[in-house]
Amino acid sequence: MNTDDISTSKGIDWIRQGFALFRKQPAELSMLFLLYMLLMFVLSLIPLVGQLLPLLLVPIFSMAFMQACVEIEAGRKVRSDLLLTAFRSPALGTLLRLGVLYLLAAMLAVAASVIVDDGVFWKLMSGQLRADEQNIPVADLPLAMVFSALIYVPFAMAFWHAAPLATWQKMGLFKAIFYSFFAVRRCGKAFLAYALGWIVVGIAVPAIISALLGLILGKTIVAIMLLMPLSVILTIVMYCSFYPTYLQVFERPEQSKI
Repeated sequence: MNTDDISTSKGIDWIRQGFALFRKQPAELSMLFLLYMLLMFVLSLIPLVGQLLPLLLVPIFSMAFMQACVEIEAGRKVRSDLLLTAFRSPALGTLLRLGVLYLLAAMLAVAASVIVDDGVFWKLMSGQLRADEQNIPVADLPLAMVFSALIYVPFAMAFWHAAPLATWQKMGLFKAIFYSFFAVRRCGKAFLAYALGWIVVGIAVPAIISALLGLILGKTIVAIMLLMPLSVILTIVMYCSFYPTYLQVFERPEQSKI
């Protein structure tokens, strides 16, 4: 693990590298992402567990995009069957257990918001309240969401590199979580810049463009539809940018580790 001399500016550089990876194979990465979204939609239709499966399987499908970046670096085409990369890995069991921890951590973070808004955010996320219902007390909702996000930060640090460490470095679950947490902690300033960069690129810029298109076109729905492709592209780039954050700290995965 190498965390020496990692400057704050590295966080922005990781975002640039994510864009660079996407530019090399935009069509192939887009197809992989759309297949992923289709699969998540199908899984969400399963009764009882359908709403939990997408979060439970995050570590498994995140490896599809990590491996896609490896393929791009090697000059090979990104194939659709990379979506099943983790299912062919000996680390599948570890990734499934990691997914359970993802789910539990997310539930804990949202549940903690009860302290702030008397459970409104929790009820919305758990389906006990619908967003379109009238008379929902929303005054404290933004603060509750921010509070939940802050609670989740240590878990995000622990999970950030855990999936590739389990898959490529063959680490056990808690060893991967341990190394991930302290790698992110030691690169804290770079990751803060990375997070702030994505807030600007992924949230602020689309919001400004949406507002301008709404004013020019006069119809908000048209502006939203025009922004959908941009939203998809930025999401794929964000997935691609996870790979350079891993390479910054850990060794490059071997070509055979797929």
